[in-house]
This record gives sequence, C-alpha cells and structure tokens, in this order.
Amino acid sequence: MSHWNLKGKKALITGGTKGIGKAIVDEFVDLGADVLAVARRIDPGAKNSRAEYLEGDVTDPTFRQQLLYEVNSRWGLLHVLVNNVGTNVRKKFVEYTEEEYRQLFETNLFAMMALTQGAAELLRKSGNGSVINIASVAGSIDVQSGPPYGMTKASIIQFGRHLAAEWAPTIRINTVSPWYIQTPLTDPVLSQPGRLEKILARTPMGRVGQPHEVAGITAFLAMDQSSYITGQNIIVDGGMTSKGL
Repeated sequence: MSHWNLKGKKALITGGTKGIGKAIVDEFVDLGADVLAVARRIDPGAKNSRAEYLEGDVTDPTFRQQLLYEVNSRWGLLHVLVNNVGTNVRKKFVEYTEEEYRQLFETNLFAMMALTQGAAELLRKSGNGSVINIASVAGSIDVQSGPPYGMTKASIIQFGRHLAAEWAPTIRINTVSPWYIQTPLTDPVLSQPGRLEKILARTPMGRVGQPHEVAGITAFLAMDQSSYITGQNIIVDGGMTSKGL
C-alpha cells in the first residue's frame, strides 16, 4: 500500500465549496481522509458526497465554538486544519472604507487565528497535527490586489513561521501561497484581456494555475511524509516570483 495517502486523518477545511477550497476537499477525500468542510453558503451541487459539511461564517465567534464542538463530538481530535477562507476587495488604497479593510482582516486573518487557537488542543490530541494556511504571493510582493489584502496574506505567512516554532514538535504549521489560480475569486481579473495578458507575461509557465495544483501540495503537507517540514511558505506560482524582469 502506498504511504502517500491521508487514510485515517480527520481534517477540517474552511471555505470548502468553491475554487481552491473545493479542490482541497476533493483531494483529501480521494486520499482517504475524513473531511468536515465549512462554508458560509453551501450549494448542494458543490458538495463532495464523501465529505461532511457545516454551513456558517468563521468570523462569527459563536459559529467557531459550534464548529469546534462538532469536531470534538465527531472525532475527539483533529489531524489537519486547512485555513482556506479568504476574500478581497480590489481598489486603490484611498478608495477603501474603514469597514472594507477591517472586514478583510476579520475574514482573512483574525478568523483564521482564532480558529487555529481554538483547535490547538484537538490538534495536540492527534499527536501529529498539521495546520496549512492558504495565503498568496500577494503577501510577499505587490500583485496589484490592494494593500489590505496583501497585508493580511503577509501576516498569515509570518504567523505560520512564528507558530511553527512555538507548537513544534507536536503540531506543524505551513503556508501555501498561490499566484493567480482559476477560481471564482479571480474570475473578475482573469476575464479582463489586458490584465490576463500581463499576468501570463509575468509567469514563466505561461498560464494561470488550476485549483488541483494547490490542493496537491496542501495534501502533501497534511501527510506523515512531510513530517519534518514546518514553518515553510510554499509558493505555487508557475515560476512568477523567480522570474525578475
């Protein structure tokens, strides 16, 4: 039997019904994990029949408590937490309202931190917990996605580095930072011919990524085969950040 699987792993995946999150759910169940996926609104057509789903907003403290209660009731422990929920408002910085940039921080950063903190004991009980946070190359360089978005993603990357040192050796923390991936969140950008042309010109592989290409590395970071990898930010960008001019 191949050791490259997630059999027996109990995984909680946020933002699990669209784009990258849906691809991660599909990859995990294909590899044998038991998955509880979370989303604010769950379209029945987006469900994977082999996963369980819970509808709610992770920015709501009451829902987070309910979610962790569900995990504890079902499994009593947690092997993998994938913090994938994220959103963006693309505009010039002077055009943001305070409400907009505060909501970006609540959704992209603060909810992730609170859920990770709340899940700590469940992850420790597994003996080899793994937290994978989905950030973005916007957390490392400017990709014209708006300063608040880049700030939240940079914070996620640094959060992972610090927490990896604090929580080792029983819980590993890693980050995955994609470039443009074909998802509903990026469709408004990729549907603009001029923007798409610039993105492709900046990407050595000459194409945008697909959700399963992020899901694959996420699954690897959840496996025991990656047990000596922690505190890393793995970039999935078709070579974009290596290109230079």
